Formats: sequence, structure tokens, C-alpha cells
Amino acid sequence: MTRDMTTPSTDRATKAGGFLLAASILIGTLAGAFVRQTSIGFLVGVGVGIALTLLIWLSDRRR
Repeated sequence: MTRDMTTPSTDRATKAGGFLLAASILIGTLAGAFVRQTSIGFLVGVGVGIALTLLIWLSDRRR
């Protein structure tokens, strides 16, 4: 059965963690630049962002 695109969906809204990923990359890069280690700051930001995004995804899956 196909869903009519004109009626609103009754599915629950999902959470998105893209902002946290982008923000953590930027913050990590800026913090790394402050200590003159931008590459390490970028990698730390990516790691923290992925961890936060996974936590949001897992919590959303359990709802």
C-alpha cells in the first residue's frame, strides 16, 4: 500500500545529530589551532562528534 504524500505522516519524528558533529569538528579545530595542533584538534573533534551522534542515534532507536 502506498502512502499519500498530501497527508501528514503519523510516524514519530527522529532526532538528528548532524549539528553536533559539525559543531564538534569546528570546536576541535579551533581548540587545536589555539595549541598549534589543528590536525589533532580536528581528529579529536571528529571523534567526539561521532560519539555524540551515535549516542543520539542509539537513544532515538530506543524510543
